Amino acid sequence: MLGLGPQEWAAVALSLKVALTATILSLPLAIYVAHLLARKSFPGKQLLNAAVHLPLILPPVVTGYLLLLTFGTQGTIGGFLAKFGIVLAFKWTGAVLAAAIMAFPLMVRAIRLGIEAVDPKLEQAATTLGSSPWKVFTTITLPICLPSIIAGSVLAFAKAMGEFGATITFVASIPGETRTLPSAIYAFLQVPGAEGPAIRLTIVAIIIAVTALLISEWLAARAARR
Repeated sequence: MLGLGPQEWAAVALSLKVALTATILSLPLAIYVAHLLARKSFPGKQLLNAAVHLPLILPPVVTGYLLLLTFGTQGTIGGFLAKFGIVLAFKWTGAVLAAAIMAFPLMVRAIRLGIEAVDPKLEQAATTLGSSPWKVFTTITLPICLPSIIAGSVLAFAKAMGEFGATITFVASIPGETRTLPSAIYAFLQVPGAEGPAIRLTIVAIIIAVTALLISEWLAARAARR
């Protein structure tokens, strides 16, 4: 495919691995937080909303540096995890964490809008008939806002695939370990005469993005029919 070399394939495979893992791991928490912000009133709600959206406002490099300070081997959480052999800094798992944090606001935003669009009277009617809050959520709210969940997941996947600033700051660009597709393109652009690999990876990134979008539209349309 496009004559990709081993290093290029490794970057594409790692990006897909990081983006899919970040999206899947973030989804349950994103649904919970979105439902919390859409349906609940509690002290500190605006603070939580601000914290969720903070990665969208901060420069990605700042987010990556904060991750390094927190989850690095000398950081508060990272130092504790290192005692159990869990190291995130300069590892592909750290790239997952960085991508998930950067993509999380987009996922929560899309899902929250979907939940807010669900008529509360439907949920109230089900509650009146004796359904538990969990059953109301899983049988009424969740199915109705499924297209929004799909849209949020695709947005998060696309953001995770394209994440660069926070990732390169937190886990660097180590070939075969943390060099994702964006950092590989950047690395090739720093080498004179290496525009070819950069162009090929750019084309692959476009193909992946368009494919994800088409799959998202198909899944959303199917969910809406149901």
